[in-house]
Amino acid sequence: MALFHLYVFCFLKMLSFLSMWHQHSTECTDHYDPFPVNEADENQPHFQGVTGLQNLGNTCYMNAILQCLCSISPLVEYFLSGKYITALQKDCSEVATAFAYVMTDMWLGDSDCVSPEIFWSAFGKLYPAFMKKTQQDAQEFLIYVLNELHETLKKYHRRRSYEKRSIPRSCRKMIANESSIITRLFEGQLNYSIICLKCENCTYKNEVFTVLSLPIPSKYECSLQDCLQCFFQQDTLAWDNQIYCSFCETKQETAVKANISKAPKIIVFHLKRFDILGTMKRKLRTDIHYPLTNLDLTPYICPIFRKHPKYNLCAVVNHSGDLDGGHYTAFCKNSVTHAWYNFDDTRVSEIPDTSVQTATAYLLFYSCQPFSIPIQKRKS
Repeated sequence: MALFHLYVFCFLKMLSFLSMWHQHSTECTDHYDPFPVNEADENQPHFQGVTGLQNLGNTCYMNAILQCLCSISPLVEYFLSGKYITALQKDCSEVATAFAYVMTDMWLGDSDCVSPEIFWSAFGKLYPAFMKKTQQDAQEFLIYVLNELHETLKKYHRRRSYEKRSIPRSCRKMIANESSIITRLFEGQLNYSIICLKCENCTYKNEVFTVLSLPIPSKYECSLQDCLQCFFQQDTLAWDNQIYCSFCETKQETAVKANISKAPKIIVFHLKRFDILGTMKRKLRTDIHYPLTNLDLTPYICPIFRKHPKYNLCAVVNHSGDLDGGHYTAFCKNSVTHAWYNFDDTRVSEIPDTSVQTATAYLLFYSCQPFSIPIQKRKS
């Protein structure tokens, strides 16, 4: 009976959202967009998941992230099928419901562009900083969105435990006491080996992640593999960064090295282009070369868990301009047409594979499995 009341409550809230949603969707090119869609673009056929988003005033960061999430078929299918309703915690979350409507309109609607204002408004009630019509960081916004969806949709397990003791401690995975569609798709785990350089005692620490922030080792040109090698190389912590050793009972120089003990199905790389040195802020414009297919993560994954060591690119968030006046766009591969598209707020255009490689890449979304077309309804 409680589940029935939840369905009714959610349905009524969805109807309220829907009336507001269509009111704003019809205004798609009337406000904020300095680049109206031209007639040639309007004559192009409309494909599922190939839909522009209205800029609500410096919300290009949100539009780029929503486009990337909209290109991830398992996530889209979860919301289009209505599975999210049964997973909602206690109440019918406005954020999850509004997110479902964004996905629905972008995949099943007949408009070339829609307004994300309902989602922006619901999200802004919880995180007021994003309601300000000022520049925001797309990577930070992505983390907040994934965390909010996880908290809303998570299911609890009885206890928190670890893998069998027969597995080496350096590769052991921690089994969480809660899970959601977000953890099943995006959550990975790093295992850090921490070695005291005086007594050589080794300890291990696990850390979960949804986004990996990678350093950029060159000012001019490098590859994604260079960034990965820089992140996973052994570091020595000395001087003010020394770590307390329980055997030596004092802080000591320490060697720290990480590997991936749990590789996510969708791995997101954040290229750390924004650098702060004291009061100085700068953007690294390094041209980073990244593969569209067969990204090999084998050297960084614990050997026992190398089930899906190779990944294919599925979406990119680009940032052009500088720290104070930049603009975000997205490149996404559509699972229906298998083509790449450039999403620049309301403007959408198909691009060749050769154009996906760009010096403005800021976030890279890789998948270990090919995407299928999302199923719209659950099987009875």
